[in-house]
Amino acid sequence: MSFLDIAKNRYTTKKYDPSGKIAEETIAQLEEILRLSPSSINSQPWKFTFISDDKTKNELSKVSFHNEQKVKDTSHVIVFSVIENVKDFEKWNLSRLPERSEVYYNRMVKPKGEAKIKSWLSCQVYISLGFFLSTCASMDIDSTPMEGIDTEAYDRILQQEGYKTLFAVAIGYRDKDDVNQPSITPKFRLEKENVIRNI
Repeated sequence: MSFLDIAKNRYTTKKYDPSGKIAEETIAQLEEILRLSPSSINSQPWKFTFISDDKTKNELSKVSFHNEQKVKDTSHVIVFSVIENVKDFEKWNLSRLPERSEVYYNRMVKPKGEAKIKSWLSCQVYISLGFFLSTCASMDIDSTPMEGIDTEAYDRILQQEGYKTLFAVAIGYRDKDDVNQPSITPKFRLEKENVIRNI
């Protein structure tokens, strides 16, 4: 299947089959693919937590608002987190990068102040999200990106240290009656002339 076909068929899953478990070897591939995600200057300011334990998923479901049932029923929940402290990023991540990367950061990012730096770091994690959703679709794994969660509660439940939850992704296999799948509810996107500009 071409990537265009994958893009046409991928959708945000609303209802999962609780019995649809992803094989461990597939999860290992997904872990490695996330590790290889691209980021500006190769900054990699992230941590990815894979959760399959039912007890933990049930705890997280209670602070996932309208995503509660998805978190319970899905095979795995992956929590995408960003490094919390700018000084930690500069000490542990930036110091390992080539000099040109450090020069870019110090000239183009750091002068903007802490709030802008943290926003820039978070943007890198969102790049990995796009990479991950595309990967799942190419492997016939259904997915649901979830910003509608209590991120502070997630941090408490997962006992995060040094990283803050930004969002989570449920992955698994759709329920056959999921009404959001394109065969039941056609995919809606803006027309090409509204989003593509050629100069």
